[in-house]
Amino acid sequence: MSAAPLAAPDAGFLARALRHRSFLLGATITLGVVLMAALSFVWTPHDPTVIEIARRLRPPSAEHWLGTDPFGRDTFSMIMRGAVTSIAVSFVAVGIGAGIGVPLGLLAAQTRGGLLDQGIMRFADFVFAFPALLIAIMLREVFGPGAINAMIAIGIFNIPVFARVAYGGALPLWQRDFVMAARVAGKGPARITVEHILPNIGSLIIVQGTIQLSLGILAEAALSYIGLGVQPPLPSWGRMLFEAQTMMGLAPRLAIAPGLAIVVTVLGLNLLGDGLRDLFDPRLSRER
Repeated sequence: MSAAPLAAPDAGFLARALRHRSFLLGATITLGVVLMAALSFVWTPHDPTVIEIARRLRPPSAEHWLGTDPFGRDTFSMIMRGAVTSIAVSFVAVGIGAGIGVPLGLLAAQTRGGLLDQGIMRFADFVFAFPALLIAIMLREVFGPGAINAMIAIGIFNIPVFARVAYGGALPLWQRDFVMAARVAGKGPARITVEHILPNIGSLIIVQGTIQLSLGILAEAALSYIGLGVQPPLPSWGRMLFEAQTMMGLAPRLAIAPGLAIVVTVLGLNLLGDGLRDLFDPRLSRER
């Protein structure tokens, strides 16, 4: 990625954010999902892990707001607890990707044109050739399926993404006057990277992280759908879709509820990312 880094937020950032519809809508949706996930730790209408066959496939009612599934579990409670799973897996995966990828990208930009630069970026290209699904399959064969392996698989896939973003944002900064001034002041490459380069690409990484969070939600749902992600009894939106596929003719709501949860969450994060990109971009900021 060779685009110029985004600007750091200024004093008018909040004022612009309050006028930005995409940012406000995305932030509201994302905050709502996060609050629902947090609430599920202390309250859900029913225990989402308890199986009550006598209550199976009950329609929506005052007792069960979205009805029950074929095992008698409350669908709304599973949606609430499933939000925790999706958010946790996505955040940890993005943390792994950013925690490893950003330093690698910064190091490659710092040693631009050298063997280390080429080695890091070719390694990133190699890792990027393996999708999260393939990585998850390999991890399952070694360690078995589970949420931790899903986090690692998605996190490994995120490493080259953040490495490219950090590299593309940092590389042109090494030619800027403030970096040359820092060199004249006696600062070494590592110190310049930490004190000058990283703060100037921070907003770029934040925007990319928001986008990767939405992709992480989709990846977790996909891995859980095929049995490589979160395992029972922990609720997962992806596994809810898998369990609902044989009930489409009898109770389509079982697929609609987790499907909408995924769509709304991903939409909120994408809108939030687009809004942050516009707000951090100085050219768009001047237009607003």
